[in-house]
Amino acid sequence: MTKDLVILGAGGFAREASLLVEEINAAGIRGETWNLLGFIDEDRARWNQKLRGYPVLGGWEALEKAPPGAVVICVVGKPADKRKMVQKALVQARSFINLVHPSVTLAEDVQVGRGVLVNKGTVCTTNIEIGDQVSINPGCGIGHDAVIGAYSTLLWRVNISGAAEIGEGCLIGTGATVLQGIKVGRDCIVGAGAVVTKDLPSGCTAAGVPARVIKEGSVEQGS
Repeated sequence: MTKDLVILGAGGFAREASLLVEEINAAGIRGETWNLLGFIDEDRARWNQKLRGYPVLGGWEALEKAPPGAVVICVVGKPADKRKMVQKALVQARSFINLVHPSVTLAEDVQVGRGVLVNKGTVCTTNIEIGDQVSINPGCGIGHDAVIGAYSTLLWRVNISGAAEIGEGCLIGTGATVLQGIKVGRDCIVGAGAVVTKDLPSGCTAAGVPARVIKEGSVEQGS
């Protein structure tokens, strides 16, 4: 079955998502294919451009003009921006879909929310919980009993060890590792290459090996 699809966002992550759509369509193993109509972005400078051959349709007015059955996925890396875009799409009563690369195997006991993107080379083992609107970039590893909170983004080659918990709205940098059983509070930023060996409080930024809090912050209100 083929459905019309609109990608929310028109940056580099969106271009990668369009490639993911093509690879899903070519594999045809999940019983679904997507007709990618184009991208929605609030930046007027991007309107009427093409990304990998697909048009930037415009802003939210363009989404209103999309076919009634068109579904969406948000591929904005920054969790705070992702939340805002998702809420605007929900106001239009748009349905969110998941994009999972054909190379990714999800066991029956892996719970996956809506609006989730899982790119190529990612390995998920068993009894994992992936919340709504989570974006997982290529080459990530997620161990047994791990929890990834809603709206979080894992950049390239992130490793989340068994029973670790990533709070809602976190951004985990490229090549970072969260060790077994560690809890990362909501709305945290973990720097590229960091190794998290101790629990992190909500709203902080942490970096280094081992990771240390380099900036304390408050949890985003109303999110």
